[in-house]
Amino acid sequence: MAKPKVFVIYYSTYGHVHTLSQSIVKGVLKPGTVDVELYQIAETLSQDTLEKMHAAPKANVPEITADKLVDADGILLGFPTRFGTAPAQVKALFDATGKLWASKALQGKSVGLFFSTGSQHGGQESTAYTFLPHLAHHGMIYVPLGYSSLYMFDNDTIVGGSAWGSGVIAGPDGSLQPTYKELEIAEIQGEKFAQIVTKLVAGTDREDVEQQQESAAAAPEEVAVVDSQSPAASAPAQLVKPATDSTSHDDTAAAADSSVANKEKGSAVRKLVAKFKKVFK
Repeated sequence: MAKPKVFVIYYSTYGHVHTLSQSIVKGVLKPGTVDVELYQIAETLSQDTLEKMHAAPKANVPEITADKLVDADGILLGFPTRFGTAPAQVKALFDATGKLWASKALQGKSVGLFFSTGSQHGGQESTAYTFLPHLAHHGMIYVPLGYSSLYMFDNDTIVGGSAWGSGVIAGPDGSLQPTYKELEIAEIQGEKFAQIVTKLVAGTDREDVEQQQESAAAAPEEVAVVDSQSPAASAPAQLVKPATDSTSHDDTAAAADSSVANKEKGSAVRKLVAKFKKVFK
């Protein structure tokens, strides 16, 4: 059986989320139970605008398309915040998933999120919270990080990430780069996510097997029939399927009894209706 497949998909303007995605991928591969593919979300801004923003060059990573999402068993999605919500590039990708929504193609797929913000209070939690409607309408399963790393309790230094997902604090001018603590939290998120996806996919496979077994049990069983008057009665019995077009004597009697009972009920009902007519006349 093929391994479950996890897509790590990111959008990055200045490279911080791309760097974080590398640690996410490393963590996903750690258990050895899933395959992983890395994609980036297509840019919607013009090159002229990106140059004025001093955006980082795009990495040599294939771009994801909406139709490709159906191939993943789980998705880890990373992006920077825009005023506490997902950027337009990410929304554009999900705006193109109407066909997948109509066909319920993404239902039951696991999703985790990771982020980048300019400050400690720049919206890493609110970005996840405001993105949940996209997942809910598709019937996708949100998998939060929880407090899975001791670094998330570190108050001595600035550390990105929260129970909602791993994160990077880039600074107001983007000069801060992901720290080793932030990268380790991202790696833990990838590892935990891969373990959950493996369990969910394995559970689905077990359900398929159980359904097949139930269907087989519900099928008509073959029975042995031997004619006791036949000289060949001592020969091995032949397996034949039970007849479905014959009616036994017991079945005929039961049908006759049912017909009589129905007639008696009909007569009783007619008498009751006549009685009510007299009362309310």
